[in-house]
Amino acid sequence: MAFRNKLIVILGPTASGKTDLSIKLSKKFNGEIVSADSRQVYKGMDVGSGKVTKKEMNGIPHYLLDVANPKTRFSVAQYQKLALKAIKNIQTKNKLPFLVGGTGFYIQSIVDNIIIPEVKPDWKLREKLEKLTVEQMFEKLKKIDLVRAKSIDRYNPRRLVRALEIVLKTGKRVPTITHIKSPNINILQIGVIKSQKELRNLINKRLLKRLKDNVMINEVKKLRKSLSWKRLEEFGLEYRHVAQYLQNKISYKEMINKIQIESEHYAKRQVTWFKRDKRINWIKNYKQADNFIKNFLKQ
Repeated sequence: MAFRNKLIVILGPTASGKTDLSIKLSKKFNGEIVSADSRQVYKGMDVGSGKVTKKEMNGIPHYLLDVANPKTRFSVAQYQKLALKAIKNIQTKNKLPFLVGGTGFYIQSIVDNIIIPEVKPDWKLREKLEKLTVEQMFEKLKKIDLVRAKSIDRYNPRRLVRALEIVLKTGKRVPTITHIKSPNINILQIGVIKSQKELRNLINKRLLKRLKDNVMINEVKKLRKSLSWKRLEEFGLEYRHVAQYLQNKISYKEMINKIQIESEHYAKRQVTWFKRDKRINWIKNYKQADNFIKNFLKQ
């Protein structure tokens, strides 16, 4: 079966089971996986980002993991370029590429082949913006780009600064749902849907696993050897709150509560982002995903 122009996208909120599902499907359909996760691109960010292990890969090649140094910023434009190259590479081997993850902007950059503005860093502007609180930055973004404000992690200063920088430098909104040009790829998007209660329980179960034997705390301690506290906190969620705990800014209990609550909020934002795309086929189990792919490959 020829896979030359086909791509399967497996997306959904954090902790919804995308990784396990994609590996099972890749095994069945002769596939290889391209990650679409904005933190898994960084070396050394394994436990906190939920990066798949060699054992969990079950022999399936994975791309776009560990491609960037956490000291430097990795842009959507860089991601798009590397991901398209990986997809093409998989297709030329006559294998089926699976784009898997929960970073909406990463996924959309491939699905809609949107043109990302190559805005160079303006260090003076960034310095000025970084003096604002995250609340002030978010309010500023709401006034000049409401669409991006609705989907952004409002507690992530790094993303807020970058979004503001793009809008202020170009005078245009950050590209979101605008379809600039259609890629020469036939795409099937499959979304993993869970109830809020299910997600809450899955997030909690995953968090407890990451805290066991201090694996996540030890990972942040190791990263701290080469990164500033500020940089660690910029990565959000687990990294932000473990870093705050290690600085004695919050207690261990507060750290757990904050990670749980913010992860739940993040999952809601992801669902909101994905629900806007009516091309996504939502599934609850492997069998439904399997049927969608079978029918898609017959086309």
